[in-house]
Amino acid sequence: MNPFSEYIETLQSAHMENEFEKFQEAFAKHKRIIILGNGGSNSVASHISQDYMKFHGKKVSVFSDPSMLTMLANDFGYENAYQQFLKYHVESDTLVILMSSGGESENIIKCQKYCEEKNISYGVLTGFSPNNRLKTRSKSAMFNYHINSESYGVVECVHQIFLHGVV
Repeated sequence: MNPFSEYIETLQSAHMENEFEKFQEAFAKHKRIIILGNGGSNSVASHISQDYMKFHGKKVSVFSDPSMLTMLANDFGYENAYQQFLKYHVESDTLVILMSSGGESENIIKCQKYCEEKNISYGVLTGFSPNNRLKTRSKSAMFNYHINSESYGVVECVHQIFLHGVV
């Protein structure tokens, strides 16, 4: 069996056109971008942030600095650290991009709730169950893209392709 067959099948059924159009509009509208994710999604955020700065002149922040991450996790708990990061970095023209492969990361869900409560523009990228909490709770999201896969690698790669589309 081809080791890339799941990637190929997932991309063939990705249907990202509608949500990608919404993402393009949100991206063009905002000068400042914050991209948040855990693990592999954090790596995707870090990589794409450089391209957004280099090719579009966007002000981009990602939560990958070890000193800040450990300080906020220590002082506020890991489940609240990302929300604290938003409190320090959101400006009036900010678009927050929230990535969670499974859509169940408590720290990212708290960021979604914070964005809703504070009327902060945000978008969501998830995978795994189409009924994950992040996807279903995101009522005010500017885009809400879900990839139908249960594989972290596939979900993270498709999210990167989605985000890279504006570069």
